[in-house]
Amino acid sequence: MEKVPYLGQELTRWQVGNSTFLAIPERGARLMHWHLTLADGSVRDIIHWPEVGSIDEFFKARGGNPILFPFNARTYDQGDIHFWRGPDGVRRPMPMHGVARQGKFKTTRCDARGFAAQFEPDEEARTAYPYDYEFTVTYLFEPLGLSCEFTLKNLGTQPIPWSAGHHFYFTVPWNEGLTRSDYAIRIPAGKTLRQDQSNGRLSPGPALSPQENLANKALIDVFHTQLKSNTVTFGPKNQPGEVSVSLGTSKVPSPDATFVTWTLDDAAPFYCVEPWMGPANAPEHKLGLHWVQPGQTQNFVVQVHAK
Repeated sequence: MEKVPYLGQELTRWQVGNSTFLAIPERGARLMHWHLTLADGSVRDIIHWPEVGSIDEFFKARGGNPILFPFNARTYDQGDIHFWRGPDGVRRPMPMHGVARQGKFKTTRCDARGFAAQFEPDEEARTAYPYDYEFTVTYLFEPLGLSCEFTLKNLGTQPIPWSAGHHFYFTVPWNEGLTRSDYAIRIPAGKTLRQDQSNGRLSPGPALSPQENLANKALIDVFHTQLKSNTVTFGPKNQPGEVSVSLGTSKVPSPDATFVTWTLDDAAPFYCVEPWMGPANAPEHKLGLHWVQPGQTQNFVVQVHAK
């Protein structure tokens, strides 16, 4: 583990086996980059990180693993985007992907195997999510993988709603000479959904096969639910080397648990496979909406492994 200057800040670099991880825990508890050093000395990027001109661009960068809390993606209240209505009937603002990815965190643990960081809500976050709580992100790094655990502790007297998730930007393609069309993804979903971005409502998604070409445009912005197992795997067809993403610790997660597939366009050097507690806009449609009772704590765990 070492500290490295970066855009006027200090990032931490972890070397665990053949894996190297980069992060600035205080900036959104965001894992920035992960790569493997192969036996021949070459480097295989697992998690993509783009060039960033200044620290002001950090939280908007399309890379790493932005933390989506308390809600994923776009929330709506009665058709109006970037709002949500709490159980008290009050309409409140809610930024895209919530309040944590652009927020400040306090590092509570940083050692040779990872870090833990606790969210420090600012005025915007307190206005959007007016609860008394502790939200902590904990990373554990491994030679060929990682685990990340969200912990939400209710310090108040009222139940707290949440439906959080991850936005992993995976490097694709990672093999020289291949394109995205040379990769396939296996998603064990029983149902797909899409979100109408004009009003936030969910509608049936495309019919997809258990294994799909990663270049299939029908995969873009799809919520994969009713999962038959908790693991999605993707990689080059007929070649070694895959990435797996596991949602939760149960072999079969709850029916509302969701994987999202997304990328920006055909030329993007990344492809996002995102494990979420439920589909976007959970406060309104209630799918994947979880409640933490006063004095209680809930956890959400994901794991990523590379072969």
